[in-house]
Amino acid sequence: MEQLLKDFDLEFCANGKYKITPENFFKLDKAFFLDVRTKEEFLSFSFNLKHHKNIKSKNIPINEIPNRIDEITTKETVAIFCPGSIRASFVYAYLYSKGFKNIKILTGGYTALTEELTSAKIIKTIKD
Repeated sequence: MEQLLKDFDLEFCANGKYKITPENFFKLDKAFFLDVRTKEEFLSFSFNLKHHKNIKSKNIPINEIPNRIDEITTKETVAIFCPGSIRASFVYAYLYSKGFKNIKILTGGYTALTEELTSAKIIKTIKD
């Protein structure tokens, strides 16, 4: 944890490389959507992303991350999602401390994510 905090200097915070917008996330060749909301939230409103062949998705609630860390890829960019980015930030810090380097916090919450999942954008994805 000490090294983690030392790494979060002005340059790290200023460059924003720890964040990714949904628009840029969906443009990646291969990616992993990590939904860290509770099971209840996920069951009420989920993102399967079945038409996005470049993206794998999984719901692992924040409290289950330590026991299920082996389900999170290290080979693709991992975008961590929760509506307010608070839980995503905790998971980001935890995964970073465990040696994950290709991780990002998905910004914008529900609004930004659903903006990228409109019918016009989904049909474009299906046709590409």
